[in-house]
Amino acid sequence: MLGPNGAGKSTLCLHLNGILQPQQGTVRVGGIDVAGRDLTEVRRRVGLVFQDPDDMLFLPTVAEDVAFGPVNLGLAPHEVARRVDEALATVGLEAVRDRPPHHLSYGQRRRAAIAAVLSMRPEVLVLDEPSANLDPRGRRELGELLDRLDLTLLLVTHDLPYAAERCDRAVVLDAGVVVADGVIGDVLGDDALLAAHDLELPNGYTLPLRMSSRRASRA
Repeated sequence: MLGPNGAGKSTLCLHLNGILQPQQGTVRVGGIDVAGRDLTEVRRRVGLVFQDPDDMLFLPTVAEDVAFGPVNLGLAPHEVARRVDEALATVGLEAVRDRPPHHLSYGQRRRAAIAAVLSMRPEVLVLDEPSANLDPRGRRELGELLDRLDLTLLLVTHDLPYAAERCDRAVVLDAGVVVADGVIGDVLGDDALLAAHDLELPNGYTLPLRMSSRRASRA
């Protein structure tokens, strides 16, 4: 999901798992109304990773943060432990499980925040500006992690090159309205569309080659 500042991208993300409630219309996830009573199920299905990982990491150790969601689902201790182990292995943070989150690098904290969501076993993972404030190594490691995940990913970003590298489909949002939806190479190759909605690729950047007919569950 792409769009200029103020387009409503982050606001939409907060609606997808019920942090915000719609003032008009209806938001449904898998047929479940997020304004209904079954918000726990909505939040299990849609995991939201905030732009700042420090907004999600608040317990004494990484493992406790990753366990927080499963514990609140009321899962048995052995199942909580299994999910924590799996999530930490997925993001490559087994070795720091007992460390305080604030002792980790920024890139590690980003992965710990992702692990905290993966432990809930969501069907959709929504990441708000995932590449923000990462150095080149951190961007690469995050990209490799995202490529390994077998679930629907929604990346909300201003980073058009990162979107081009990671995604197959692009939705452009402006002033709360979807103004484009298509294969990412087609969308990012449309100079007039980008200019009309205050989006711009870096000078000299060349889009990766993609088949125009390719569509997938990543946006």
